[in-house]
Amino acid sequence: MQAAATSSTAPRHHAVAPGWPELLAQRTYLLRFAQRKLQDPALAEDVVHDVFEAVLRGRARFAGESSLRTWLTGVLKHKLVDLVRRRAGPVSLETQTDGTQALDIECPLPRPEQVAEQRQRLRQTLRRIDALPSGLRDAMRLRVLHDQPTEQVCQALGISEQNLFVRLHRARKQLLS
Repeated sequence: MQAAATSSTAPRHHAVAPGWPELLAQRTYLLRFAQRKLQDPALAEDVVHDVFEAVLRGRARFAGESSLRTWLTGVLKHKLVDLVRRRAGPVSLETQTDGTQALDIECPLPRPEQVAEQRQRLRQTLRRIDALPSGLRDAMRLRVLHDQPTEQVCQALGISEQNLFVRLHRARKQLLS
C-alpha cells in the first residue's frame, strides 16, 4: 500500500488520475478527519484544499493499489505532518563555550538564588509576625499560617468573625508598612 505517491519512485504506469467528482465525494470524510486532528475547522479546510491541489496538479498520483479514500487519507496525513513541522519552526540552539550545541530550555522551577531569596523573605515575614501585638499575632498565626477555619479561630480566640477580619486586616496593614 502506497500512502502518498509523491516520490520519484512511485509507479507511474498504473497511475489513474481521479476526476473532480471522485475527489469531491471524499471531501466530507477528509474534512472530518482533518478537523479531528487539528481541532480547527478553517485550518482543516486549508489542508484538505492542499490535498486536492496536490492531486489535481499531479504532485500526488493515485497508483490504484488501494482505495481512493485510503490513498487520499495518506496524502492528507502527510499534509498534516508538514503543517505541524512548519508550525513548530526550527529548534533554537545555543552554542556553549566548549563548542557543543545545547537546547535553550528554561526550567520552570525557581533557581537556587531565587529559592534563597524566598526563604530569606519568609524568615523576615515570620519575624515581623512574631513582633505584632498578641491579638493580631495570634489571629495571623491561626488563620493564615496554620490555615485553620474561621469558626475555629474565632472560638480559640473568643472573638467574633467580624473582629477576626478586623484583626487580620490590621495585621496585614502593619506587615506591609
